[in-house]
Amino acid sequence: MRVAFVSRYPPVHCGVAEYTRLLAHALLSVDPRLEVYVLSTREAGGEPYREQPGVRVIPSYERFDASYSGLLDALAEIGGVDVLHLQHEYGIYGDTPRVVEAMLEARSEGLARSVVATLHTVYHPYGAAEKLERLELYRVLQDADAVVVHSYLQEFELYSQGLSPRLVNRIPHGTLVNPYLDVDRPRLARDLGIDPVSLQGVVLATPGFLRPDKGLDTLLEAARSLARRGVEFTLVVAGEPQGASGGEVLEQLREARETTEWLLHIDRYLSGDELLKLAALADVLVLPYRDPPGKYAVSGILHMSMGSMKPIAGTRVPRLVELYQYAPRLAAPPGDPAGLAQLLEWLIRNYDYAVAYMSGLYSYAVRTQWIRMARRHLQLYRLLAAATAA
Repeated sequence: MRVAFVSRYPPVHCGVAEYTRLLAHALLSVDPRLEVYVLSTREAGGEPYREQPGVRVIPSYERFDASYSGLLDALAEIGGVDVLHLQHEYGIYGDTPRVVEAMLEARSEGLARSVVATLHTVYHPYGAAEKLERLELYRVLQDADAVVVHSYLQEFELYSQGLSPRLVNRIPHGTLVNPYLDVDRPRLARDLGIDPVSLQGVVLATPGFLRPDKGLDTLLEAARSLARRGVEFTLVVAGEPQGASGGEVLEQLREARETTEWLLHIDRYLSGDELLKLAALADVLVLPYRDPPGKYAVSGILHMSMGSMKPIAGTRVPRLVELYQYAPRLAAPPGDPAGLAQLLEWLIRNYDYAVAYMSGLYSYAVRTQWIRMARRHLQLYRLLAAATAA
């Protein structure tokens, strides 16, 4: 079977790119006979390359491309595929459904037998009020062969907007059980460029891109409150700014570092391995997110944190719905520094109990390992292949 993902791909710094890489590797682990292509943006260059044996990356179009004609050219060059699978995010493919229209055209031209789209973000009409063209995507997807989402919230929102339940498939985001959990903290710290001596007390870590929606202003205020209460901790923030507003968050961090002793910042993009090392180093992963109304997504950082088998302190937002589902007491109201501080203090002072309380989420992490989610995808691909052959 030949599968082509339409997606960003490393070395581009992007959560969707990392998601596609992990899914492609897992699919090849399940079935090494697969031929896997990635038709990517040209953001990292225009030359095709092999990321590993079995994955061929072909840069084919620009971010926010006007026509995606290069996508069809690349498909024609490789002789077509059985499954053409889009990893959709509005920040890559824009507010119009042009990329899906191009994929449907590829199917009509015999360059793909089935068209599948994974929607990493789904909008309620309220959330798209200022950009209603975003909702046009869901109408065009009625003509696709399958749509994949990661959460119940996304699934039922698409039903509410008219997509058939026969079209929508919920496959959870994959989880990688952290391979660095048995590595000692000093070694992990040195690998990340941190002086192990600087890690005092309980280590709190918040990884990922620096953006306002990550809630770092809430976390910094909560951390100041913890320090005033005499709680000994070190807060490690890791990641580079994303977008213009990310620069403002970076400036907030720099100002906070000048006035505190408990804050460390790894000011660069962390690779997948480095994120896993940071999660293994931490005692608590903190995800103080806040989501705009009417926007439904699932956090890849949450699944990375789940696979690290550490307590997670988060917020009650759609992006962290799985945390709220399996460990609701560890989800504070978003944008509430006092509530987050209270949660963190309780978690630190009752650490062993918190670990036990997380057992339901840890079980979910094991059930959603990448190898299992790859099997779910492969099952879908085979069902679509059987339907098109009939």
